Amino acid sequence: MADPWLARCESALHERRGAARRRAAGAGPKYDLVLGDRVLITLVHLRTGLPHAALAELYGTARSTVSRAIGEIRPLLAARGFAVPDRPGVRLRTLADVFTYAEAEGIRLRIDGAETRVRRPKANRPGRRAFVSGKKKQNTIKTTVSDGQGRLLWSGADRPGRVHDQTAMRTEGIAEQLQFRPEVGAEVEEGYRGLANEFPDQVSAPPKKPKDDAPLGDQYAWREMRRRQSSDRICVEHAHAELRLTGSLASGWERSFLVGGIQETIHCGRDHIKDETAAT
Repeated sequence: MADPWLARCESALHERRGAARRRAAGAGPKYDLVLGDRVLITLVHLRTGLPHAALAELYGTARSTVSRAIGEIRPLLAARGFAVPDRPGVRLRTLADVFTYAEAEGIRLRIDGAETRVRRPKANRPGRRAFVSGKKKQNTIKTTVSDGQGRLLWSGADRPGRVHDQTAMRTEGIAEQLQFRPEVGAEVEEGYRGLANEFPDQVSAPPKKPKDDAPLGDQYAWREMRRRQSSDRICVEHAHAELRLTGSLASGWERSFLVGGIQETIHCGRDHIKDETAAT
């Protein structure tokens, strides 16, 4: 991470100067926090949700220094991709990477959507009402999570709360991935019925409810099939819980996020969680 961080700092200095460097690198004031401390502060903030001012007191520095450090490191962590616990060095950055990994490992995916509350967008912003979720009745961003065997593999398709889960995944190209990789299957909820109808051999959705006047045996069979499908899909809820382990996304903290910064926080949170799992 050192090289991307140095490149980012040099780019910021070049933009501030407006010209090429006139003296050798290393001149001028030194950083109050080295790279290792910056990464540690960012991870502590993501895990515990401590305010920048509290972290500044712990490290004996200014709050602006902590804020600048977190602002520099968080995008670098988000760009690293999803870490796979038992595959050191493997990173899943896109939905295509997830499907490639699932095809190679023979994993059946579980797909679901989770909503994260965000701060209300600014007044008069175009599309402001699109962030109001019909389910939560609050300003949210919808994050669709793809999970295999109870492990968080990918969190993306960040769309305003009013966008349907299936629409969010279709805009990420899930239909094309299912066409290109017919060996990959997925368990989904009722909201992805369209995908299950389009790819019946790959996508499994809950069975349709029989009519009220259907025979009692058909109703019992439907309940049993629904229970089995739900048991196969329930591990994706564990992935949601794992994502919520990030202190910055815990109840009460997520409401302070702006619309533009929640994606990086989600990606950073799941990234260092996975790194810790891989280390253990």
